[in-house]
Amino acid sequence: MSETPIAKPHVLVIGAGHAGGALVGQLRQFGFAGRITLVGDEPHTPYHRPPLSKAWLKGETTTEKLALKPGSFYEEQHIGLRLGERVQAIEPDAHRVRFDDGTTLDYDWLVLATGARARQLPIPGVGHSNVLSLRNLADAERLRNALKVDRKVVIIGGGYIGLECAATARALGAEVTVVEHAPRLLARVASASIATFLQSEHEAQGVQFRLNTGIDAIEGEHAATAVRLSDGTRLPCDLVILGVGAEPAAELALAAGLACDDGVTVDADCRSSHPDIFAIGDMAKRPIPIYGRPIRLESVPGAGEQARRVAAVLCGREPSAPEVPWFWSDQYDLKLQIVGLIDTDATSVVRGDPASRSFAVFHVKDTRVVCVEAINSPPAFMAGKKLAASGKPVTPSELADSSADLKTIAA
Repeated sequence: MSETPIAKPHVLVIGAGHAGGALVGQLRQFGFAGRITLVGDEPHTPYHRPPLSKAWLKGETTTEKLALKPGSFYEEQHIGLRLGERVQAIEPDAHRVRFDDGTTLDYDWLVLATGARARQLPIPGVGHSNVLSLRNLADAERLRNALKVDRKVVIIGGGYIGLECAATARALGAEVTVVEHAPRLLARVASASIATFLQSEHEAQGVQFRLNTGIDAIEGEHAATAVRLSDGTRLPCDLVILGVGAEPAAELALAAGLACDDGVTVDADCRSSHPDIFAIGDMAKRPIPIYGRPIRLESVPGAGEQARRVAAVLCGREPSAPEVPWFWSDQYDLKLQIVGLIDTDATSVVRGDPASRSFAVFHVKDTRVVCVEAINSPPAFMAGKKLAASGKPVTPSELADSSADLKTIAA
């Protein structure tokens, strides 16, 4: 931009993760000429987080490559940065926030993008220095320093973060055991077919699993030396990784009196119960039209979509149509791409042979595709996105027929 933005209006964004970083850039792209301030409690400008469990842990990327935008972008676009600072309180009626150091900052519109934090287990020993979670760059740096050849690593939690860390740890030569309290992996977020396939792939790489098993304690005087399971088994360890989910960082919103329910409750435009405060990203619980109910999603594509929607609203533009949620996970040489959410009432249809390591599971409810899980199969993922968005009627038999053209089915 060649001109300095006018003093008003002022958009203040709290949270310099993917959602907050995408929003400030989108505002300028849509022509917003007012003030923009981005506040983050980390010392870094916004960065990509998915590589933290993979390329970063392996030492295959740098902080510069992780950055969403080069550092010069924020100065060129007249976006004020307050990094390494924490907001202590929001004063909605005064349109003001107060920082930990006592200073205040006024705003016209406030956007909360504080994300989510790693969930902790209420068991003895979780505070040991070698019991680590993975949510941000500082976590990833500690984990990278701890992952060494022949280290015994116990991962608590068989979700995506746990499995991605397991794959990376094995690639680095560590011994890995995954403990999951549910009877199978990915119980809340993936089909049994995908879970079984991924478990087999991990086992082929040397990962051991203890399913349907709880944790009683993490043993050790000053550092974790073993994980004691609910059946009495002790798993000796040099490192414990917690991957038991995340909870929304919504304390500021709650204290400010905003409506919250497993995250900040927002409308379709991501507007909270206060008309001048929005919430986006992992902390926001918003209506998803295709499912007819509000859902809090933890996904990079979802954060980007919400950022575009809020930017459009604040710039007086017509927001684009809502997207069907989609996600991905990279483990070894496998790329899992998912569109939509699992519905237990849907019929599951496997297309392709899992033994080929390229197949998909379509989930059909009342002739409509509601979810697709694709392993190393981009065509199935793309067709699934189109089918889930359009609601075009399909039959399980045509989806199961690998000789049938997916483009034709989805057209």
